[in-house]
This record gives sequence, structure tokens and C-alpha cells, in this order.
Amino acid sequence: MRKVYFDIESKIRELADIAEYNLKEQFETIEKTAQINGEKVLYSFIKNKVSESCLKGTNGYGYGDLGRDTADRVFADAFGAEDAIVRHNFVNGTHALSTALFGVLRPSDTLLCVTGAPYDTLEGVIGIDGKSGRGSLKDFGVKYAQIDLISDSIPDYEKIKDAAKTAKVLYIQRSRGYSLRPSLNIETIQKIIKTAKSANSGIIIMVDNCYGEFAEEREPTDVGADIIVGSLIKNPGGGIAQTGGYIAGRADLIEMCADRLICVGMGKEVGCSLNMTREILLGFFLAPQTVCEAIKTSVFACRFFESLGFETLPKSDERRTDIIASVLLKNEENLTAFCQGIQKGSPVDSFAVPEAWDMPGYSSKVIMAAGAFTMGASIELSADAPVREPYAVWLQGGITYPTGKLGVMLAAQEMKNKGLILV
Repeated sequence: MRKVYFDIESKIRELADIAEYNLKEQFETIEKTAQINGEKVLYSFIKNKVSESCLKGTNGYGYGDLGRDTADRVFADAFGAEDAIVRHNFVNGTHALSTALFGVLRPSDTLLCVTGAPYDTLEGVIGIDGKSGRGSLKDFGVKYAQIDLISDSIPDYEKIKDAAKTAKVLYIQRSRGYSLRPSLNIETIQKIIKTAKSANSGIIIMVDNCYGEFAEEREPTDVGADIIVGSLIKNPGGGIAQTGGYIAGRADLIEMCADRLICVGMGKEVGCSLNMTREILLGFFLAPQTVCEAIKTSVFACRFFESLGFETLPKSDERRTDIIASVLLKNEENLTAFCQGIQKGSPVDSFAVPEAWDMPGYSSKVIMAAGAFTMGASIELSADAPVREPYAVWLQGGITYPTGKLGVMLAAQEMKNKGLILV
């Protein structure tokens, strides 16, 4: 008889097995995407002659850092870009996005966001948080315009075409952030790009690619985006990179971003890699398969919680373009219990009890479950939410599907233990 390690009721296990059985075809599609992206990444390693020497770190100024420069080329080729800057000293995705925005925008330019309000942590960067004098884009004379989605789901192409005529940068946020609108698939991003470029061929298309890397067979740079940005403790770090981010795209724009990150005139030529290049390259090599595991976990979570009577976004049978799913949990008690259950299924700090707190950069209290090997690494199974209506939790990650599945089941068990659901 197989030993049972977790105290999960038989009915919850039965519902989980049914959910998994009904997802066989979707899992095959997700695995096929991983195979295609894995081939792409392997080719970029071989093309750029990644060697053992590339895995060694440098210190000091970092002149002639072979590993750093090779990693840039590997990322660029895999993402269908001309160039990239991949650095461990990007502290998070917002830092990389801020660097890119400050790198390509100048006073009196207009930044046009066409997917509604940007992610909460960018409000201060842009200068739409009501605070002035802190060095935001607004403080430097950059204007901001925003086009909301139609019915929270469809880009307003008519308004995009008109507003693009006078904008310098058109900004697309691929994932939903803390909203309930759908994440954008590559076809939609391509249509936005074509619409904007038809009105202004010189407009710079920037895509916040966080959570979306390797979720589909193509990246935004494959369909005309000029620059994409992401974090290494999300998809492209493969659960291995401890920190960092990347900017990939047109070579002239990457040079401007590098000058902003380091200093004008030095850019990509300096910056030691310490001993980070090995994990950046290894993580990127593993990323297509890691993303596959995370998406399978996400799809399973949606199907399983749908069977418990909860609405999920996207629905379990919808096509995925990132690793995030929202479960609408209806009230604060359900939200708290869900996150505490996810924490109990974490390999690190499973004994911790998440509670909502005032997290820097957010306007509402936030509850987070993240027992990860790397703090804040949302490619690892995690769940977080602002404690406000509609009490939706954002679930992401799962570097292995079997453990991700267990985490989701433990979330349901915790809700059951507290008398919040009937199973």
C-alpha cells in the first residue's frame, strides 16, 4: 500500500484526480509548446557557443566578461531580438521596466499605455500615484496617456490608432496584474502593434513580458515589438536564477537602456557578473520546461476549483498565454485560508502562517503565500492578492507539476478545515 504523506481527505483527492483526467488533451498541448521552446533555447545555446568558460564569474569592472556577453546573445536569439541586456543587478521586473522606460523616453515625449492602468508598482515610476518630486517620468516632463480595454477584455483599436500618432512609446502589459481582465495572447499583441505602426511607423512598442515568456510558441519580439522586459525570478529564470532581469529588442534601444542602467558611454561594456552567470544560463535552459510545469499547475487549479463552485479566470479550458490564474474566492476568509493552505504545501517555510500586510508599492493590504527557494520567485508556486473586492487570489508558478498539484489540494483542504467549503 502506498504511504500517504499529507492529510488530504479522500473526496478532495478524488476531485483532483477527476480534474487531472479531464485535462489530458490540454496537458499534451502545453507539453508540445514546451518542446518547441526547448528546441529554440537549445539552438540559441549552441549557436552562441556557450562554453564552460561562460559559466565563470568576473569581478571589478567586468571588462571582457565572456559569460555576460554570451548570455545577452542567447536571450536575444531565443526571443527573436537583435540584442539583449541580462543582468543580475536588476532587482525585480519593475526595476527592469523602469530602466527601459527611462532609457528610451525623453522630456515632452508621451508614454501611451493601451491595456488600461499598469501594474501597481509602476504608478510611482510613471508619476500617476499622486506624489511628485521623487524623480518619476512625470517629474522629467514625460506625458502619460492611457487607453482602457473595452469591457475589460478587448483592446480599443480605434483609440489606439488615433493616440499612437503622437506617442513616443506604446506600452503593453501582457499579463493581467491585479486585475481580472484576460492576459493578452501573441495574436492580440501583434494586432495592437500593426494598428499602432500603421498610424506611426516610428513609435516604439514596449511589452511588459512578465509571466508570459515561453507560454506560447512566439514572443512579442517575434511579431514586431521593439522591446520586451521581464524578471529572472519569473519564467526565464527557470526557478534557478536568484535575482535579475532582462531587456531584449532592437539593438539601438538596448544600448540606450544599458546606458541608463550603468552610465552613458559605458553601457553593456562593464558590469561584473560575479558568480551569477551559471545560474542565469542554467535557469534559462530549464525555463521552457519549468514554464510548462507552472502552466499545468495553473490549469489544474482552475479545473479543480471550478469543481468546488468557484469562478476562475481564465477558465480551465481557455488557452494560456501566461502562468497566472485568478480564483474568485468571494470573501476575505476564503482568501486567507487559500493562501495559508498554499503555504502549507511549500518546500520552504511551510510552517509560516500568511497574514495580510501593508506591502511597499501597493495601495491595499496584500496577503502572500510563497514558501520559495528564492524570495518572491513567482515561477515557484505562490499565491497573493490585495485584500479587496472581489477577493480574487492570483496563483502562479509551480516548478514541478506534482508538487504544484499538491499545493492546490492543500489550499482546498485548509478551506475545508475552516468550514468554508463543503466537499
